[in-house]
Amino acid sequence: MDFQVVVLAGGTSKNLHPIVSKEVPKALLPVANRPVLSYVLELLESSNLKDLIVVVEGEDAALRIGGWISAAYVDRLSVEVAAVPEDVGTAGALRAVAHLLTAKDILVVSGDLVCDVPLGAVAAAHRRHDAVVTALLCAAPVSGPLETGSSGGKDKAKKMTRYNIIGLDPTRQFLLFVATGAEVEKDLRIQRSMLRSVGKMEIRSDLMDAHLYAFKRAVLQEVLDQHGTFHSIRQDVVPYLVRSQLVIGEANHLSGYSFSAQNNIIHPSAELGAKTTVGPHCMLGEGSQLGDKCSVKRSAIGRHCRIGSNVKIVNSVVMNHVTIEDGCLVQGSVVCSNVHLQDHVVLKDCQVGAGFVVTAGSDHKSESLARKEKSSSQ
Repeated sequence: MDFQVVVLAGGTSKNLHPIVSKEVPKALLPVANRPVLSYVLELLESSNLKDLIVVVEGEDAALRIGGWISAAYVDRLSVEVAAVPEDVGTAGALRAVAHLLTAKDILVVSGDLVCDVPLGAVAAAHRRHDAVVTALLCAAPVSGPLETGSSGGKDKAKKMTRYNIIGLDPTRQFLLFVATGAEVEKDLRIQRSMLRSVGKMEIRSDLMDAHLYAFKRAVLQEVLDQHGTFHSIRQDVVPYLVRSQLVIGEANHLSGYSFSAQNNIIHPSAELGAKTTVGPHCMLGEGSQLGDKCSVKRSAIGRHCRIGSNVKIVNSVVMNHVTIEDGCLVQGSVVCSNVHLQDHVVLKDCQVGAGFVVTAGSDHKSESLARKEKSSSQ
């Protein structure tokens, strides 16, 4: 299914000292007399996912884990062991190996996960919904969620218990709200547009994140690049993606438009050609026309634009009365009103000023294009 698999195996976790040490990294701790990492590797093998990147914190731990994998899974798995700095967190570990990720979708699995959930089912659900992120949730342990705070005598105040707050749509298929850790202690705010789009939301505090995710690679890399302070997938990346999924929806009550089933806003007077797709988080304005086989992703297109065939617009803003001829690619760019892109223009990370004409076949990257201001004489 063209999934690349990343196993986050940790390192010599300080939280597990002394049972974890330089001699016995976390991934090699025995569970039922087997290294805990073996459960994930054999689950992946049984799902025919045999080309893996195993990410380990620390050079020494990487050598030990890599040696064990080579001996135990020779001729069974193709594994690249990547060493990353210690204490970078799960998001930092992914950021460090981002240059190795090339597939459309990435399956990210914790190295200490022990489960029998078919990974093929997770991957299939991710593809079926064309999701940005798919997360496996499970029931919290019967003993209750993790407790935090300092331990003290019997006269001390009881430890404070923290929960994960999870919001699900009525079908329990779509993740609408996530709050973890310290966030739960604060006032929780939910977008009104989110509630409008789904009708009802089921709030759960008895679920926990199983640390198994499928990500759309392009979005994951963009988030990691733009948010260098993100440390944890569970606490930073996933909540951010969930909060961002209806960004346009925050203006919904002002525009008067309503969301389609695809979570986008397309004006009734807009026209789409054959095999043209407008993805989630997009806005298409009044009177705009798109030709055949166009693709619009995470972009806003203004009013009365004329867009030819085989045009791709990604992560961009196209203002009003813009003409884009056949075969153009607009990525990460802002195109102002009355601009004319002639055929087969490529714009990547550009800003195009109002009224500018971009010559056919030209390729621009990280440029600002604008008409020269006429000088006035006195």
